[in-house]
Amino acid sequence: MTATQDFLHAARERGFIHQVTDAEGLAAQGRVTAYVGFDCTADSLHVGHLLSIMLLRLLQKTGNRPVALMGGGTTKIGDPSFRDEARPLLTDAQIEVNKAGIRRSFDSFLDFGPDAAVMLDNAEWLDKLEYIPFLREVGRHFSVNRMLTMDSVKLRLDRDQPLSFLEFNYMLLQSYDFLELHRRLGVTLQMGGSDQWGNIIMGADLVRRMAGAEAFGLTTPLLTTASGAKMGKTASGAVWLNPDRLAPYDYWQFWRNAEDADVGRFLALFTDLPMPEVTRLAALAGAEINEAKKVLATEATALLHGRQAAETAAETARRAFEQGEAAETLPSHSTALPAAVVDILAEAKFVASKGEARRLIAQGGIRLNDAAVGDPAQSVTTADLRDGAAKLSVGRKRHLLVRPAS
Repeated sequence: MTATQDFLHAARERGFIHQVTDAEGLAAQGRVTAYVGFDCTADSLHVGHLLSIMLLRLLQKTGNRPVALMGGGTTKIGDPSFRDEARPLLTDAQIEVNKAGIRRSFDSFLDFGPDAAVMLDNAEWLDKLEYIPFLREVGRHFSVNRMLTMDSVKLRLDRDQPLSFLEFNYMLLQSYDFLELHRRLGVTLQMGGSDQWGNIIMGADLVRRMAGAEAFGLTTPLLTTASGAKMGKTASGAVWLNPDRLAPYDYWQFWRNAEDADVGRFLALFTDLPMPEVTRLAALAGAEINEAKKVLATEATALLHGRQAAETAAETARRAFEQGEAAETLPSHSTALPAAVVDILAEAKFVASKGEARRLIAQGGIRLNDAAVGDPAQSVTTADLRDGAAKLSVGRKRHLLVRPAS
């Protein structure tokens, strides 16, 4: 198989592919150079971006060339895709700070160097565009009728929500990125989340019209947890990739707390484990699924923060939840499950009253298995048990192991 065929086979097997513009035509390519764009809206990427990053990693591991495109230019416009209102406009200085923070995330996943991964910033060409020449050379290839049918525009208009002319231009600039990257690096494939499908197919069409070349698009599925929650969001906010925004131990705990039904899928998408091992781990049931979750947490953390940080996080968790020194010093409380968090804390005398527990929850001061409790009605269930116990924390220094009553 060619490098592109290897990539497509592995991407399908691991669950990365949602849509492809021309699967047969793309498979016929020998070695492909592909890109994903990342706008600089914060000073770190988060787990919601990780699917695209892992896709670029897989592209490189199968012998192809990945391009990570920083959106220093498009961030000044703001992507309207599936948003109810315009993004806040950032200053050039804020964008530069965010760009520097985002760049740090990629070194853990991609190999940069000659004929290896490439990182560019679209401000390099978008900032230099002259308006009238751009409209004459590029704008004439876009039909407003077609643009109005794109979900990123149509959904906003259907809800009678304002869409500025500034935002309306975003798909032109993203399409122009594809053309510019084709001219500079021979890029023939743009990849992104399923919400980018409309922008991607317009970019591929622009490459065909203005460069007379084949161009393709590929999107990843919208990722939600088994319970329907948006991937990468917790009660305490986004799961950031940079260690100054989220410590490696907390990152490890995020993956360790995955729902049972998500473990196999997450192992395939967010680790480098071979698929036979993923299949074996995903088949574990009952208490054994916790071992698979530990593998997921350690492998995912090792990719981002390094093997030593991942092993340290795993060992810290082991001491807190199992039979190590930390567990021996933690107070324990047995109760019938499920049981409300506020009831458990009050019964164990960890708070003065249920009212105090509710106030602490509202302030973000109570955590279950190191994840913030966001709902005062939340309960501890058997699904929260980690090797026979769940950990409730009040603040950062007071911890309680909750065990099911026998």
